[in-house]
Amino acid sequence: MGSASKSTNAERKARIEEMRRAEQARERRNRILVITASVVAVAGLVAGTVVLVRSQSDDGATTADAKATGTFETGADGVKTWKGTLGRTHVTKTVKYPSRPPVGGDHDRAWMNCDGDVYTEALNDMNAVHSLEHGAVWVTYNAKAPKAEVEALAAKVKKTPYTLMSPVDGQPDPIMLSAWGHQRTVTGANDPQLAAFFEKFVQGEQTPEPGAACTGGLSE
Repeated sequence: MGSASKSTNAERKARIEEMRRAEQARERRNRILVITASVVAVAGLVAGTVVLVRSQSDDGATTADAKATGTFETGADGVKTWKGTLGRTHVTKTVKYPSRPPVGGDHDRAWMNCDGDVYTEALNDMNAVHSLEHGAVWVTYNAKAPKAEVEALAAKVKKTPYTLMSPVDGQPDPIMLSAWGHQRTVTGANDPQLAAFFEKFVQGEQTPEPGAACTGGLSE
């Protein structure tokens, strides 16, 4: 059993490292494209042709709801799974989510960096939800969480790619874990369910955009 577990962890780490390398390659390509586009834009200005393009939301949506319909169902393992629809449209207006923290729905086009990033201030839910879409697990806590547990959780998050952590006022439990469409409560850093949730949902099968970047987004 021990050797099988080590093998599984090694395979998981190798898969994440491969995703990281692919992500870095994408970022290099994007930088080249940005430079090329800038050169073309300057040439266009010299020729006297100026084209202004203003980016809006993908469908111009102005609705303030998350287009999330359904409800949570709690499994035997204590994980709550969203049964219903979770929108995935990029919107510009503030979104109201049916759960706190949210587990999906329409969101901002910018994601929060989630390569083991620990934030000490509350995040914009719309950016964090985009990170969940990329396969991240979001560790959140409120004022009732013991300081020692918050520090221990932060240490674990910093060692885990495709995770992020932040305080969330108003969440129902002191420490919670969220992935796209899934959520659970844990007691602290040593709760075995923390490792189990990371194992299953960090870049797990629920991920709408597997391998998408967890860097190159917002850092505050």
